[in-house]
Amino acid sequence: QVQLVESGGGLVQPGGSLRLSCAASGRIRSINTMGWYRQAPGKQRELVADITSGGSTNYADSVKGRFTVSRDNYKNTVYLQMNSLKPEDTAVYYCNANIRSSGSSYWGNYWGQGTQVTVSA
Repeated sequence: QVQLVESGGGLVQPGGSLRLSCAASGRIRSINTMGWYRQAPGKQRELVADITSGGSTNYADSVKGRFTVSRDNYKNTVYLQMNSLKPEDTAVYYCNANIRSSGSSYWGNYWGQGTQVTVSA
């Protein structure tokens, strides 16, 4: 079984920084794209940023220049460095990864349990 475990959320003041981590574990053969989504109360889940196994990145317009997504392929881990945080960044942040399990020919789409990020004075 494959699991994604997130860490690093919390409460931060506007203008502050946080770093989220998400580690994939289990019977993993390979990982393609890894990324972060967020969902604020009353809103749909939206893509924040993602990164391919080759290192190509994609960002939502609202976080460009403030957030940086990166990954460590040896550790099966994706990171989200969030700087200059704003109150509107407050949401539950979910890790997502496209993973092929050992012994499988299929790629599965996996989600973490979510971590709360609150930006408030």
